[in-house]
Amino acid sequence: MINADLPYFLAFAHVKGIGSARTRLLKQYFETLAQAWQAPPNALQQAGLDQKTIAALLQTRAQLSPMAELEALEKANIKALTWDDEHYPPSLRNLADAPPVLYVKGQITQSDMVAIGIVGTRNATIYGREVAEMLATDLVRNGITVVSGLARGIDGTAHKAAIDAGGRTLAVMGSGVDVIYPPEHRKLAQQIAEHGALISDYPPGTQPEATNFPPRNRIISGLSLGVVVVEADEKSGALITTQFAAEHGREVFAVPGNIFSKTSRGTNKLIQNGAKTVLSVNDILEELNLGMVTSQLEFQMSAPSDLTDLESLLLSKLSHEPITTDELIRQVNQPTGEVTTTLMMLELKGIIRGAGNNNYVLLRKK
Repeated sequence: MINADLPYFLAFAHVKGIGSARTRLLKQYFETLAQAWQAPPNALQQAGLDQKTIAALLQTRAQLSPMAELEALEKANIKALTWDDEHYPPSLRNLADAPPVLYVKGQITQSDMVAIGIVGTRNATIYGREVAEMLATDLVRNGITVVSGLARGIDGTAHKAAIDAGGRTLAVMGSGVDVIYPPEHRKLAQQIAEHGALISDYPPGTQPEATNFPPRNRIISGLSLGVVVVEADEKSGALITTQFAAEHGREVFAVPGNIFSKTSRGTNKLIQNGAKTVLSVNDILEELNLGMVTSQLEFQMSAPSDLTDLESLLLSKLSHEPITTDELIRQVNQPTGEVTTTLMMLELKGIIRGAGNNNYVLLRKK
């Protein structure tokens, strides 16, 4: 049975200036949001709205039908969860800035109550992507949902790794759930909806304006027990999520990085300021007492027994830090052709991976 106020929650979501605080005022003053939607200006003023917000409401009211909004959602197969909905995530509901409406493409399940946010720069390095992939993989293998923001770089890497490992992931968007940004993540977004959910507090059709992204970070924090920053410069948007996490009483984690790397300035500073250092998933599980979610997995690198001498020699020179083919040739002192052919064979065996610009990195044994 549909909550009678649901169409009006949807309608108020379109009114500029009416968010969590003013929706609470309206709910407290009027018996229902339906009454608030239809109220005259003087009653809206008595409820606590200023003249600018009242003008915006009257303009929207003249142009929008609450029932039409509900019908459009149903046609687009988009769910709407409000404060009044029993399925609204409890970790969000009690926050002062909890969105009155969450638009959902996919499904939020009970298992998503145990979730960790992974965020970071859009300009991720190879190191950052490797770490994000490792942490997301290990988290979902421990029964933990990965929450992120669908952005390029660390976010996209974390979502994809969670799905590839057979886990769940939630993407909180700075646009409507039907407006995928960046556009190259359309396929990823479809996969997320199948293995979790796309979530936004912006109505469908909302375009990805720059001002939309900082506020959405409060939802990433609110859905998570803790937030991990993998890579971030000192002014990175990812750090906004940690500010919300601190306000929400969530644990803040950071992955240390090269002190000369621009993308590690923010994370290293977070650690200086008291964030929990993350070297592996165990640091997160232990800090939050999540060891009981599932059994923890240990990953140890062990070389297969059928390697040639040159393959073994090259593996001894490889790590998770990128190294060029030229440098490997210099270190092993073998002919160029033999080295490049052997690297190709190791990549085909799934032991190493090309990292661009003739660089290679060692893969963890899965």
